[in-house]
Amino acid sequence: MTLLLGAAACDPGPVATAPAAVASSPVPGRSGFFGGTDLAWVEITIAMDEQLLPLLALAPGRGADAGLRALAADVRAGHEQELTVLRALHDQAGLPAENPHEGMPMPGMVTPEQVTEAAAARGPAFDELLARHLRAHLEQGVRLAGSEQRAGVEPQTRTLAAQAVANRIRFLEKLPPG
Repeated sequence: MTLLLGAAACDPGPVATAPAAVASSPVPGRSGFFGGTDLAWVEITIAMDEQLLPLLALAPGRGADAGLRALAADVRAGHEQELTVLRALHDQAGLPAENPHEGMPMPGMVTPEQVTEAAAARGPAFDELLARHLRAHLEQGVRLAGSEQRAGVEPQTRTLAAQAVANRIRFLEKLPPG
């Protein structure tokens, strides 16, 4: 079930689509039941957040735009908090330690190659890369969390998805036009 949802979100093509709901038997957790959409969203979002953090960590030493550096710090802090909750949900759902979405090419997923490219840049060139990758990450995060809100069944996961949408929209509003 997670594989089907994950495959929809892990398309390396240029068109980013939100995953469709997957019909499956719910998985019992301590606080409720996790459906296929809940499980996939937790795993995908953990992978996306974890792979964004190294790029955000470069901003203080490489960026020229003080506002963009501050935004990167805010996104980093927010994603670290979000990861704490996502990991707790991951454990409640009994998901395996190996994340099938880690390193998977998909819209909005920051790759090690993109981090390497950004690490070689400074000033406005770095700012452009950071803004582009951050925008793609946040936009895809809104789409994926929106799918969780529509098709998820586990209350804590749906609540976190609503918070993720609100935070990502707030961050997108602070990004320079691009």
